Amino acid sequence: MTLTFPDLVGFVGVAMILVCYFWQQTAGVERTDWRHPAINGLGAILLLYSLIYRPNPASIAIEGFWLLISILGLVRALRARQG
Repeated sequence: MTLTFPDLVGFVGVAMILVCYFWQQTAGVERTDWRHPAINGLGAILLLYSLIYRPNPASIAIEGFWLLISILGLVRALRARQG
């Protein structure tokens, strides 16, 4: 199996999402901490990039929702920081 550039980008996205999940489970995440949803969202974008080259409808759906949820979390975190 040969890994292409999109495959490597996808693996970076996987690593980002797994690091965030580990961070959340071990240290907890403040609701005002924008870094967690930002890293999750970027991880989802990288995975979606890799899925352009090797489409998998179920994976595209889950990463699309992961990105939308991450955007919602980012907006909420930024609003919580302001008020």
